[in-house]
Amino acid sequence: MELENIVANTVLLKAREGGGGKRKGRSKKWREILKFPHISQCDDLRKGIERDYNSLCVKQPIGRLLFRQFCETRLELLRCIHFLDTVAEYELSPDEKRKEMGEEIIQQYFKSGSLGYLAEISQSLMNECVEELQRSRCKDLFSSCVQRLHEYLSGAPFTNYQDSMYFDRFLQWKYLERQSVTKDTFRQYRILGKGGFGEVCACQVRATGKMYACKKLEKKRIKKRKGEAMALNEKQILEKVNSRFVICPQVSLAYAYETKDALCLVLTIMNGGDLKFHIYNMGNPGFDNERVTFYAAEICCGLEHLHREGIVYRDLKPENILLDDDGHIRISDLGLAIKIPEGDTIRGRVGTVGYMAPEVIHNERYSFSPDWWGLGCLIYEMTEGQSPFRARKERVKREEVERRVQEEQEQYSDKFSEDAKAICKALLTKDPKQRLGSKGDGAVQVKLHPFFKTINFKRLEAGIMKPPFVPDPRAVYCKDVLDIEQFSTVKGVNLDQTDNDFYAKFATGSVPIPWQNEVRDRGVMRWMEKGNHKREKKIRNVIKVFLSNTPSSRRPKHRILDSGVMDAIV
Repeated sequence: MELENIVANTVLLKAREGGGGKRKGRSKKWREILKFPHISQCDDLRKGIERDYNSLCVKQPIGRLLFRQFCETRLELLRCIHFLDTVAEYELSPDEKRKEMGEEIIQQYFKSGSLGYLAEISQSLMNECVEELQRSRCKDLFSSCVQRLHEYLSGAPFTNYQDSMYFDRFLQWKYLERQSVTKDTFRQYRILGKGGFGEVCACQVRATGKMYACKKLEKKRIKKRKGEAMALNEKQILEKVNSRFVICPQVSLAYAYETKDALCLVLTIMNGGDLKFHIYNMGNPGFDNERVTFYAAEICCGLEHLHREGIVYRDLKPENILLDDDGHIRISDLGLAIKIPEGDTIRGRVGTVGYMAPEVIHNERYSFSPDWWGLGCLIYEMTEGQSPFRARKERVKREEVERRVQEEQEQYSDKFSEDAKAICKALLTKDPKQRLGSKGDGAVQVKLHPFFKTINFKRLEAGIMKPPFVPDPRAVYCKDVLDIEQFSTVKGVNLDQTDNDFYAKFATGSVPIPWQNEVRDRGVMRWMEKGNHKREKKIRNVIKVFLSNTPSSRRPKHRILDSGVMDAIV
């Protein structure tokens, strides 16, 4: 049986590497699958699409790219684009460099007579920035200017864009994005693990070669457990949340479709495995202080975003924290997450034994406090190599674990630094009103704890900080195929038309932002737009004139921002 696991892993690794050919895992027929429709076929789309600047030109990757290409053909708009790029770089810069960068931005864009001068920004707003720069090195120094430029771009420039060939191209991409999604859209690979309603396996999009994880929710199992609301809730939250630290639209939920037997969520594949695997299967249990702090900081950012959206997660545990190829974490499995009405509280005795907060066990009303308790449990387990209220593989009844959570104080070994012990005690405070993170400021309060003194959260949230551990791309960080327990067959359940109505709400196809990122990042967009040499030459000439008057130290690093002028030329 070892041979079966070796074969499954070998096939998966070959797919992850792109199959070893020039197509990078794409099907031989990928050009047919992604063939542009004639623009006349987009008439209904043109009439029905919401004409919202923020959605079409800022949030959607292909829309943003095409709007920028439109702006780059007009020098007065190119100034705006270049300024936005430069400010984005300024906001990500270290504190010690920010004043110098701010002065260069002011010199380039706020001085009357300079080539980059932005007449769209009022003189009073410029003066405020100049004065503020002398007082501090605020990261948000130019935020009002950025807002003003977006207001300007959303006016006449946005209107003119909608009458251009660039908007026509955007509609053609949207047409492709909205094609039906079926099981034939993907190739299937080995099982990676189990969810509540079915298996999770690796899969690959035939048109682009991108790898994902396919979470299958068996239809009969959902119906037997009356899990329709839970399944739809997870899908809707996945669509709503947009954070690099949570399984989310930008980096996670890419497709939702159905087969004869299952509903399928296609999510970003996390090749690094989960934290439980790393804590207990990679040498001595637990992590060093650097890894614990880094993972805890990213989890904190993920919780902050969920809470900002009014969502409490309620199931924080090592197996729900996944590592990507680069070693960054994602919070996964939002099956128990729920949106709390603003200013309200909820009640619900849900979660995993040993990680549920006292107020959850008591079935009291709560808002976001259980998540901060869960973070405390995680920091403790990553440090100690066992959870705070139950030893590894200890056979103990649920009631006993819950008694310990409510009555006993966790014990700390010499593995804990003073800061680690302090934050665990603050997060594992049994009274939710006194718990760190629950006193009003939420994540802001947690981030200020000395435990995180080595973390630059601005750089962390931008993905610039390097993780302390990077997964081996040649390794498969999950249990052997045959060690993953299989689901039993569901009997005595029949599906009817009511079920089909529910499936229609679930199987909505491609999710716009991740789909657009996929075709852009996999080189598909670059290939399909190839050949427009006249336009490229014209833009290069405009850029050459503009950048020749820009200090080389202040030219945007477009590879970092991935949406700059040079990257827009495809």
